[in-house]
Amino acid sequence: MRSIAFADFLIGLGILFVLEGLLFAAIPAWMRRAMKSALATPDNMLRIVGLVSAVLGLILIWAVRR
Repeated sequence: MRSIAFADFLIGLGILFVLEGLLFAAIPAWMRRAMKSALATPDNMLRIVGLVSAVLGLILIWAVRR
Protein backbone atom coordinates (compact mmCIF):
# COMPACT_ATOMS: atom_id res chain seq x y z
CA MET A 1 0.00 0.00 0.00
CA ARG A 2 1.32 3.45 -0.91
CA SER A 3 1.56 6.01 1.82
CA ILE A 4 -0.15 9.38 1.62
CA ALA A 5 3.21 11.13 1.87
CA PHE A 6 4.51 9.30 -1.21
CA ALA A 7 1.34 10.13 -3.15
CA ASP A 8 1.74 13.79 -2.16
CA PHE A 9 5.36 13.66 -3.31
CA LEU A 10 4.34 12.30 -6.71
CA ILE A 11 1.63 14.94 -7.06
CA GLY A 12 4.15 17.66 -6.22
CA LEU A 13 6.61 16.24 -8.74
CA GLY A 14 3.88 16.19 -11.38
CA ILE A 15 3.02 19.83 -10.68
CA LEU A 16 6.70 20.72 -10.99
CA PHE A 17 6.88 19.05 -14.42
CA VAL A 18 3.70 20.81 -15.56
CA LEU A 19 4.93 24.25 -14.51
CA GLU A 20 8.39 23.74 -15.97
CA GLY A 21 6.92 22.42 -19.21
CA LEU A 22 4.59 25.40 -19.48
CA LEU A 23 7.48 27.82 -18.96
CA PHE A 24 9.58 26.14 -21.67
CA ALA A 25 6.58 26.13 -24.04
CA ALA A 26 5.49 29.71 -23.36
CA ILE A 27 8.84 31.54 -23.06
CA PRO A 28 11.67 29.35 -24.37
CA ALA A 29 14.09 32.24 -24.98
CA TRP A 30 13.76 33.44 -21.38
CA MET A 31 14.27 29.91 -20.06
CA ARG A 32 17.40 29.55 -22.22
CA ARG A 33 18.77 32.81 -20.79
CA ALA A 34 17.93 31.66 -17.26
CA MET A 35 19.84 28.40 -17.79
CA LYS A 36 22.86 30.29 -19.20
CA SER A 37 22.72 32.58 -16.17
CA ALA A 38 22.65 29.55 -13.84
CA LEU A 39 25.74 28.15 -15.59
CA ALA A 40 27.57 31.42 -14.91
CA THR A 41 26.52 31.56 -11.24
CA PRO A 42 29.06 30.31 -8.67
CA ASP A 43 28.33 26.95 -7.02
CA ASN A 44 28.10 28.39 -3.51
CA MET A 45 25.39 30.86 -4.62
CA LEU A 46 23.40 28.08 -6.31
CA ARG A 47 23.66 26.01 -3.12
CA ILE A 48 22.42 28.89 -0.97
CA VAL A 49 19.49 29.61 -3.28
CA GLY A 50 18.66 25.89 -3.45
CA LEU A 51 18.72 25.46 0.33
CA VAL A 52 16.63 28.60 0.91
CA SER A 53 14.10 27.39 -1.68
CA ALA A 54 13.94 23.95 -0.06
CA VAL A 55 13.41 25.40 3.42
CA LEU A 56 10.72 27.81 2.18
CA GLY A 57 9.02 24.93 0.39
CA LEU A 58 9.03 22.80 3.54
CA ILE A 59 7.62 25.70 5.56
CA LEU A 60 4.86 26.20 2.98
CA ILE A 61 3.99 22.50 3.00
CA TRP A 62 4.01 22.42 6.80
CA ALA A 63 1.75 25.49 7.00
CA VAL A 64 -0.74 24.09 4.50
CA ARG A 65 -0.84 20.61 6.03
CA ARG A 66 -1.16 21.93 9.58
